[in-house]
Amino acid sequence: MSRNRYRFRGRVIQAAAVSLLFAVAAAGCTGRQTEENAGGEEVSIPVILIVDSSTGNKNEEDVIQAFNELYDGKWQADVEWVMETEEEYRQNLKRQNVTDTLPAVITDLRMLPAFYYTMIQDGRIEELSGYIKEDEEWMEMIEPSVLESCSEEDGSIYLGPVSTAAFSCSGIFWNEELFAQAGIEKFPETWEEFWECCEKLESCGITPLALHTEGTAWAPMLFATAEAASTEEGAQFMQQFYPDTYQNESGLRIARTLERLFQYTTGDALYVDFDVSYENFFSGKAAMIPNGYWMMDQIPEEWQDKVRFSAFPENRLISSPETFGWAIVSSYSQEVKEGAAALLKLRTQMNMEQREELFEQSPDSLTQAERDYIETYKSGPVLVPNYQVKWNSILQEETLGTILPDLAQGKISPEEFTKKEDESIQEFLEEQ
Repeated sequence: MSRNRYRFRGRVIQAAAVSLLFAVAAAGCTGRQTEENAGGEEVSIPVILIVDSSTGNKNEEDVIQAFNELYDGKWQADVEWVMETEEEYRQNLKRQNVTDTLPAVITDLRMLPAFYYTMIQDGRIEELSGYIKEDEEWMEMIEPSVLESCSEEDGSIYLGPVSTAAFSCSGIFWNEELFAQAGIEKFPETWEEFWECCEKLESCGITPLALHTEGTAWAPMLFATAEAASTEEGAQFMQQFYPDTYQNESGLRIARTLERLFQYTTGDALYVDFDVSYENFFSGKAAMIPNGYWMMDQIPEEWQDKVRFSAFPENRLISSPETFGWAIVSSYSQEVKEGAAALLKLRTQMNMEQREELFEQSPDSLTQAERDYIETYKSGPVLVPNYQVKWNSILQEETLGTILPDLAQGKISPEEFTKKEDESIQEFLEEQ
């Protein structure tokens, strides 16, 4: 998933850090703060984070800087910045778990559903409800829907949540200049209008879509699953955890939509990851790319006047705030885990500050895409679950990258595509 773990903007660091400092002085950062390291040496909190390959930005650098300034002399987030894709990061989590080299704080765990539940069963990640629910200040920062998304059926919490779902939604970024060249004045509101829009763009020599097939096929799958959810049956299908078959009307609908989407994309869309799609969009080679709010900070300055944001047709956004939750590895000392919990709380607070600041700003101080996003979010869109937290890992990490190019090239039919998806289910079950 090309979320690139959305960055907290620098202009919120000072407010978040200062306000939290007063809270720490009054009551301690977490609900069960200890005095184990009082007067002792500074405690290191090992973390691994990604350098965004599209922009060169260090993801989450702002929250790390704020934490290290706030807790200087007590805790320090010791970050290893790695230049790798999100898919590589996630696969490395599995390797590091086997070799017992996981950092104290891990991200993206909920993007790997089977691995996430294995980590819980094996006692490898910390149960956080004692930290969060015993801390009234922390609880007040979290929207109920976000806390619910990060909680298990028994009320346990293994993911330190962000504050709001407002920044976890995905829709479509589009190039207003290219739309205007094709005589299209507004973004299509229905799926029928969307396909007509693609045809009109293409007839004017403009490639409609920036897509890819690697890394769980994030971009095309956003389109296809949003379209499937436009029917009652499809909406129910998108709610299913680990579907037991894709050989049904909803599964076929997704496959047929994927097949159709690749008729409107660039010639280099196969066997590449999202970074190629990103480059194709921001070089003007394609008119639309799906992604979430987190891409606002990745819009080049010279593009900010021409990039717009819209919900998927029929006013749908894809959102799963649990995928932004961070986990704490249980094998570390209590001192390290206390510091890691403080880092998670600061991240929640900075997310809350970001939401408040953004929503209170004058529209004139925002980019056009930000204004579009706020208007879309406030319009009460239908939220569709992210397929990446619902479907088995074999399908996402291995099968899609093989069968989607074949589907796009007409080497297999939608029916054959869904059959191969079902084969991944059996393979997944055999591995469990």
